[in-house]
Amino acid sequence: MNSSNINTVSIKDYDNSWYQPGTSWKRLLWYFANVLVMKNSWLPSSALRVWTLRIFGAKVGIGVNIKPCVNVKYPWFLEIGDYTWIGENVWIDNLAKVKIGSNVCISQGAMLLCGNHNYKKSTFDLMIGKITLEDGSWIGAQSVVCPGVTAHSHAVLGVGSVANHDLEAYCIYQGNPAIKVRERVIG
Repeated sequence: MNSSNINTVSIKDYDNSWYQPGTSWKRLLWYFANVLVMKNSWLPSSALRVWTLRIFGAKVGIGVNIKPCVNVKYPWFLEIGDYTWIGENVWIDNLAKVKIGSNVCISQGAMLLCGNHNYKKSTFDLMIGKITLEDGSWIGAQSVVCPGVTAHSHAVLGVGSVANHDLEAYCIYQGNPAIKVRERVIG
């Protein structure tokens, strides 16, 4: 390929001014609440984290357990069902809506990423997509769920795996990219 015909990325031309996830004062207040309450490893109280998320507009069900050091980008784009567990160091980078059902487990260090950049554009445009984790699904430790993915009812994403497409109900996925390895049987 002739190098004179190859375009390059121009980060200086990046513009996501179209993306308005909330007022600047709301984002600033959340930044400090997130640091002081959510990401704080010294606060053992899940109830305080749940309360803080609700104050900032998240819809959080009953019996939700949120461990220390959880990072949430925008709580007003977050919905969590009942009796869900969110482990230490989970990052919910919810540039778009994240809907987490009931009885869901998101294990330590997992990442829910609602945004990415278009590598095909020289301006590196922002792309966003919602994530849905249906009832009973389980996202393994150090796993990544990419924008636009739905983990259907009781699907499992294995440790260290990357879901870049929907996960079928009652199926177990592993790898990068994650592939279905077997069905989930609950006894």
